[in-house]
Amino acid sequence: MAEALTPRERVERAVRFEDVDHVPFTIYECMIPQCEAERVMRNEGMCIVQRGPNVFGVRRPNVLATETHTYVEDGRRRTRRLTRTTEGDLTTVDEPADFTSWHLEKMFKGPDDYAALLAYASDVEIVPSYEPFIRMSELKGGDAVMRGAVGLEPMQLIIHHWMGVETFAIEWIERRDEVLKLYDALVEERRKTYPVLAESPCKHFNYGGNVTPEIIGEQRFREYYVPNYEECCEVLQPAGKLVGCHFDANTRVIADAIAETSLDYIEAFTPAPDTDMSVAEARQKWPEKALWINYPSSVFLRSDEEMEQVTIDLLRQAAPGNGFVIGITEDMPPDRWIDGCMTINRTVREHGRLPISAD
Repeated sequence: MAEALTPRERVERAVRFEDVDHVPFTIYECMIPQCEAERVMRNEGMCIVQRGPNVFGVRRPNVLATETHTYVEDGRRRTRRLTRTTEGDLTTVDEPADFTSWHLEKMFKGPDDYAALLAYASDVEIVPSYEPFIRMSELKGGDAVMRGAVGLEPMQLIIHHWMGVETFAIEWIERRDEVLKLYDALVEERRKTYPVLAESPCKHFNYGGNVTPEIIGEQRFREYYVPNYEECCEVLQPAGKLVGCHFDANTRVIADAIAETSLDYIEAFTPAPDTDMSVAEARQKWPEKALWINYPSSVFLRSDEEMEQVTIDLLRQAAPGNGFVIGITEDMPPDRWIDGCMTINRTVREHGRLPISAD
């Protein structure tokens, strides 16, 4: 291309299948410390993915009180959160773990919690919060691409955050009607967010993710996930926004269903050898969706020379390379992240210029 692109411009164009000089390389803001190596890679084109601040807030007018207590147990810092609803109290216990956290105690403890959870899920006002996003975007400039979040899919929130897989499986068999009441309430909550997202300054949004097909299955995915993606896309896409999803697991089981959605991009897709699909298979399955991959974490354990060859192979599988981004969305070995990221960053500049040959 004639003009020089900033890292942000390169990513924003790539996910829209627009012309770029070479395939972008991105990394989440929480996974790379400010240091000399980070500065060098940013100067050479690496783009930070700045997730947040979000463009909306949630207000629950009828939640009676929320209390948070931080304490140390067995040498580990933990946070207990108490939420008092009109139908009873709900508690959670979380343990911070680097850029994420472990949910040690879920909000749902048993059938007696359905009334309180339904009151909590139904008590929602969505409030625009654009200024913090605008300020962060201006601060980051061309060094970072800004990403918004819709929130987890309603069923995903119930399974993984409120109940846990084992408890959900029991409740789905024993008290499915109660589970679906929660699902319906959360669907309504998500519907309230879509117009606020559409009017926001953010250009693209992830809708949930971390779907585990071995647990969800294709039928449940089609029934309880896909309709939410479609409703979101119906509102956001006419406003010029892109909607994607963080599919980082084995996706072969739900690949056809994903293909039928209106999602604009597939983010965090982790190719073989770490999952059950290659980049070439993903491109064949989802030719009209931008593919924003997570570089397979296991490859970081190889030498720089081997990483270069794997990166070249990924680029060739993505040929001609439009609508393709290589990203880092998972942990990297602490003693390999600098050399590994520098190798990827250099290789996309040298071998990722469009169009890429598949030979």
